[in-house]
Amino acid sequence: LLLGALLWAPWRALHGAPLAELSGDQDFQLFLHKNLEFTRKIKGDVAALQRVVCDTFQLCKEEELLLVRQDLGIAQVPLEQCHSRTFQAEACFSQIRAGLRAYHGSLAAVLELLPGHAGLVETLQLDAANLSSNIQQQVEDLGLATVTYPTEGRGPLPAFSSRFHHQVGGFFILANFQRFLETAYRALRHLARL
Repeated sequence: LLLGALLWAPWRALHGAPLAELSGDQDFQLFLHKNLEFTRKIKGDVAALQRVVCDTFQLCKEEELLLVRQDLGIAQVPLEQCHSRTFQAEACFSQIRAGLRAYHGSLAAVLELLPGHAGLVETLQLDAANLSSNIQQQVEDLGLATVTYPTEGRGPLPAFSSRFHHQVGGFFILANFQRFLETAYRALRHLARL
């Protein structure tokens, strides 16, 4: 319950977000609704892979793995522009695109970990690339200024020192991606309600 309250709190600040110039655009609304569904589909695929990691490696609870996480250096991709008090669609979209690119690359570690589920991982990578492309196209169509966020700290994946670290790394990549998608979904839903 506390976690739910903490995750919801930043969204309360968005209700006064100045986006009136976008809210009446029917093409923009269509884009939002299509990509809300697309994001929901991607979240479902990530959840399916999380179940595979849980069933295959018995890695199911994040709180049991926090000490190992610190050693791995796998950080959550930031999306603060999508829930700040000064919310701007173009800054949020830019951060979502940057995050999707980062997770697209990170999923390579999951692919190595779960070769028997290569089809699902590759579909997830393709979907992440397609969602990023959809957002880029919409930003260009709306004539919004694009913002490029630095990618420091999100370069190549860490070299896992053991099979167990690789498994835990895969677990956290998926857990972080799921949280990222939740925030992106909320941002798109917020824009659709304006």
